[in-house]
Amino acid sequence: MGKDPTKPRGKMSSYAYFVQTCREEHKKKHPEASVNFSEFSKKCSERWKTMSAKEKGKFEDLAKLDKVRYEREMRSYIPPKGEKKKRFKDPNAPKRPSSAFFIFCADFRPQVKGETPGLSIGDVAKKLGEKWNNLTAEDKVPYEKKAAKLKEKYEKTCIA
Repeated sequence: MGKDPTKPRGKMSSYAYFVQTCREEHKKKHPEASVNFSEFSKKCSERWKTMSAKEKGKFEDLAKLDKVRYEREMRSYIPPKGEKKKRFKDPNAPKRPSSAFFIFCADFRPQVKGETPGLSIGDVAKKLGEKWNNLTAEDKVPYEKKAAKLKEKYEKTCIA
């Protein structure tokens, strides 16, 4: 599947703006010289690492402006049939509430880690899943009540 020519150009990072500026400076100084991209890239990288936060600031400002442009253009972009449009998440939107299982995990994770230190994250999750599945319906009730309260609170903030 080819690239959609109507899709907005991607957002540029502060470093990309810096490299673009370096390239323009290099072209002005050496208009005829061909650029060895590998060497040029290394020099730009070294220069970027030694720059102060204040010096990087102007490039970060350019990147922020470009991000705003990109997000604005993407809101009105309609992808061709068969291609999905990436949904933009509102950074100020309330966080979705935890499920009863995740509330249970938060309570029991330290215990499981204490009982069997050295377990990988995945193995701890498996143990927590086993514990949850072995709980009786009555033992799950307090976690389900907490989850229901959190969901109710979440729905109120979403509607408001």
